[in-house]
Amino acid sequence: MPNFSTADVPDLPGRRVIITGANSGIGRAAARALAAAGAQVTLAVRSLDRGRAAAADIAGKTEVRELDLADLASVRAFAAAWEGEIHLLINNAGVMIPPLSRTADGFELQFGTNHLGHFALTNLLLPHVTGRVVTVSSTAHRLGRIDLDDLGWERRRYRRWQAYGDSKLANLLFAAELQRCLTATNSPVLSMAAHPGYAATNLQSHSGSRLWDSLGGVSSSIFAQSESAGALPTLYAAVADLPGGSYAGPGGWREIRGAPRLVGRSARAQDPELARRLWEVSERLTGTSFPL
Repeated sequence: MPNFSTADVPDLPGRRVIITGANSGIGRAAARALAAAGAQVTLAVRSLDRGRAAAADIAGKTEVRELDLADLASVRAFAAAWEGEIHLLINNAGVMIPPLSRTADGFELQFGTNHLGHFALTNLLLPHVTGRVVTVSSTAHRLGRIDLDDLGWERRRYRRWQAYGDSKLANLLFAAELQRCLTATNSPVLSMAAHPGYAATNLQSHSGSRLWDSLGGVSSSIFAQSESAGALPTLYAAVADLPGGSYAGPGGWREIRGAPRLVGRSARAQDPELARRLWEVSERLTGTSFPL
């Protein structure tokens, strides 16, 4: 669909949508567009206060529920409290290049939040999902290597950009393996992936380094597109007529900005054996598995 925009989002009355990290950035922009189309949007957020402030600025039906993807107990509580159908689950929340930190369960923060939290959430909610799961990755997945023997960076010197790239590569491997599992069980649910290009959000301003944050601010002011434009690939993956396993991103120069289209991914992101092994490790670490 050339030049896809929010005007191309179909009417979604009665459809229930969950978006993680929807209190800011592209998650908030996607929530705004889907609520405007008539969907009932759940903002799944770590801070209820920030989530309520975001919801107050969104026209349409919204609700705010607490979800901390860096704490598997919170993920389980969110899933256990859910009742009814989910037409669309958007795995959007994430952290980017913080200093070496750990989740409540002891995982490296970026891998634990960006991948393992969403892996567990999706498996726990999947019996409710009737439409699509969209997982948000990044062009930084091309930096990813994924050392399955040291996912927690306990033996290697920590490199924050490498860890971020690993987590975003894991998002793509997860989305691909989820589609394989869905296809194998003849499920009508589709697993999709998207990336926003370079969008001006607050994701780049929590590195813990004044230098990185300042450079990110300058770079965003020059090169980045708006959060609304950055949300378009997510919306495209969510509603466009696309096959399962599709990966959407901006169609402009180096996928930094522009109208969304289907984009390529690294050779590692297309490795079915790596996807299978990562899935098995993720099951063991989270205590969750494919439920269908």
